[in-house]
This record gives sequence, C-alpha cells and structure tokens, in this order.
Amino acid sequence: MKQYVGSILKNALRTYLVIIPFAVIGGITVGMYTFEHSTPEVIEAAIGQLGSYQALIAVTMIQTLVYSLFGWVAGYFIVERLGLMKPFRFEKKILAKVCPVIVVLGLAFAADYFVMGRLIPEVAADYEKGISVAYFISSLTYGGVIEEILLRWFFMGLIALILVMIFARKKDKKEIPVWIFITANVIAALVFSAGHLPATQMFFGRITGLILFRCFMLNGSFALFFGRWFRKYGIQYAMLGHFGIHFISKIILICVL
Repeated sequence: MKQYVGSILKNALRTYLVIIPFAVIGGITVGMYTFEHSTPEVIEAAIGQLGSYQALIAVTMIQTLVYSLFGWVAGYFIVERLGLMKPFRFEKKILAKVCPVIVVLGLAFAADYFVMGRLIPEVAADYEKGISVAYFISSLTYGGVIEEILLRWFFMGLIALILVMIFARKKDKKEIPVWIFITANVIAALVFSAGHLPATQMFFGRITGLILFRCFMLNGSFALFFGRWFRKYGIQYAMLGHFGIHFISKIILICVL
C-alpha cells in the first residue's frame, strides 16, 4: 500500500513540473490584472500591507503555485481512484473531434460583446476599455490551465468520488455509472458559476435576471464541455478547450475593438 501511494505521489509531483510555468505566469498576470482593475483605495491598502507592488505580485504567484500543487496532487489520487486517468498526450483523432467545437465555443464566447453588450451597457463599456496583455495572458494560463486543475481535475473528481462512496462503493472503477460523472460535471459547473456572483454583484452593483443568466451562461455552459472532455479524453483536452475559447474570443475582440 505504501509503495502504491508513493508511486502515485511520485507521478503526481513529476507531472506537476509541466504545470509550474503556467502557475508562475498565471499567478503573476492575475496579480497584474487584479491590480489594474482595483480602486486606488484597495491598491493603497494592499501595498500598505505588503510593502510594494512587486510583493503583491509575488504573493499572488506563490498562492497560485500552492493551491495548484495541492489541486494537482490531490486530484491525481482522486482521478486514479475513479479510473479517469488518461495518457498525458494529444491524439489526432480526438483533436479532430474537439478542435471544431472549440472554434464554435470561442465564437460564442466572443458573442457576449455583440449580444449582451447591447442589452447590458456595462458589458459593452468594459469590453471597450480594451484587453490588456496581463488579462490576455492570465486568461490563457490561469484560466486555461490552473482553473481546470482546480475545477475539473480536483473538484469535479472529488464530487464524483463522494457520489461513488454513496451510490457505488462496491463497484469496480470500470463499472462506475456514467451518471455519477455527469452529475459531478454539472455540480462543478454550477459551483464555478455561482462563485462568480460576488464579483458580478460588485461589478454591476445589482443582480438582475439577465445578469444572472449571463453569469451562468458564460461560466457554466462552456464548463460542461470541458468536464465531458476531461472524463472521456483526459484533462489535457479540457485545458485545451478552456485555453482555446479564451484565445479565439480575445483575438476576435482585439481585432474588433
């Protein structure tokens, strides 16, 4: 048993080495983007506590490294237990299936500006401020990689494991009902969407039916695709999907705005 646990831990730590650059870049750029969009009072208070802008960025980077490491290692044990572990490589046949969908999803994500921007003035005004370098890079690295580790690899896996312990404890991992993974995927998507509500409230100063719909549509509907790809093909395809929709949508918006 100790040898088995040690082997999984070793593999988890070894594969995490690939994640480190994304965590470092994602943590730095998220800190920069947060700084860009904070009020002068918040910035002053943060610098007062940490001493400098550089310290604030360093703290954000270290935090990202810590919880991405935890999410990856804990998720590795969970995914192994559930039988969801797939080889960490891309295959042409699977790419041929997911890439066209990623393009469509990227176009749909960009449509937020053209559709919701007309219905909600604050949405258009925010987009028209432009897309900073920090925002662009953080959406690809933090959004595309770190969020998938935390929300699909760890959290969706954890929900599925809890459901297995309740409803399919005695089943072999090859016999786990598909509905458990589908349910876990939906719950993870809903929780991720709900997690954006405080920021949504702060940004708009209100929550209307349309704003609520937009929050769950942008953050939840796309996540269902990522969860499905994680279950069927491997976490790398969920990361590719998340990375891809941000890249496509933001390139479109950069060209349009």
